[in-house]
Amino acid sequence: MSETPRHEVIVIGGGQAGLAAGYFLRRAGADFVILDERQQGGGAWQHMWPSLRLFSPAPHNSLPGWPMPPQPGAEFPTVDHAVEYLREYERRYELPVRRPVRVDGVRRTNGEFLVDTDAGPWSAKGLVSATGTWRAPYVPAYPGMAGFTGTQWHTSSYPGPEPFRRQRVLVVGGGNSAAQILAELSTVADTTWVTRRAPRFMPDEVDGRVLFDVATRRLSGAANGVSELGDIVMVDSVREARERGVLHALPMFDGLTRRGAAWAGGTEREFDSVVWCTGFRPALRQLRPLGLRGRQGRIPTEGTRSVEEPRLHLLGYGEWTGAASATLIGVGRTARTAVAELTAELDGSPEQRSTVTGRSG
Repeated sequence: MSETPRHEVIVIGGGQAGLAAGYFLRRAGADFVILDERQQGGGAWQHMWPSLRLFSPAPHNSLPGWPMPPQPGAEFPTVDHAVEYLREYERRYELPVRRPVRVDGVRRTNGEFLVDTDAGPWSAKGLVSATGTWRAPYVPAYPGMAGFTGTQWHTSSYPGPEPFRRQRVLVVGGGNSAAQILAELSTVADTTWVTRRAPRFMPDEVDGRVLFDVATRRLSGAANGVSELGDIVMVDSVREARERGVLHALPMFDGLTRRGAAWAGGTEREFDSVVWCTGFRPALRQLRPLGLRGRQGRIPTEGTRSVEEPRLHLLGYGEWTGAASATLIGVGRTARTAVAELTAELDGSPEQRSTVTGRSG
């Protein structure tokens, strides 16, 4: 029987958050490995719909150390450009990613973490969970969902517009994904948009640069947050949909019927498909054996550090684990802090850490 591989730190997840953690772990001189269940690098970006655009120019979608190169002919990078950037980032810094390795669970044993995977167990003194949210799509429960005879999709499974051509499509949700998908579908299908509250569009000049600046000011107490600006960034496709007059949302329906949806007062409409753009939850299945979840289903944290497990950090899950931490540019800030805290916890003396770097910029 082969010996269990042991490392100082194991990072679970090889997407943007895991790579950012890897960058700072490399600089800290830590012995670490990144376990990623996907066949190739690129994180969740490689599974998103083809027409998706980032919300800001390339340099404002950069991980620490190396700015994202501009994409020729595109102010806002495409999904493919983001995927190639992440893959090159991994190669550039020679990050120790092992894939495909699926983590099934994490247990405590002899003062360390035992990470059970489909490739056998691994052990480590410290752990960074960087699995994101893409593997945990959220669909709210509504009456009649099981009896609806059309097709139901989620943002995570949306394949692009062609399967919906000439259909009657109901798009559910009030965020950026819903607005972009609605804008695209409305060019080939008869679309209806429903939201829990009236959609709030940001000014045309606001993009990801502004949102990150607001999040930064909020950390210093100088701003209340990005919500004051609205919820939906007016990327080109959404602005064009506005010009066509299709960005009008109805209130949420009361439930689905066999052929469509029904609203209070007796209004019913027939639909062929429903696209649920209703968000995601943190993908934390692998941490269940640790028994750390609180009453609301989240693991109590101080910053990114688990309150009950100080050698466990959760990175890149959104506002819960740091302002803008689910963005390419924002995750670097929280990754730096998480790695500094974790390495200090592991050896008790952050000053003793060397600043060994990978290949620079």
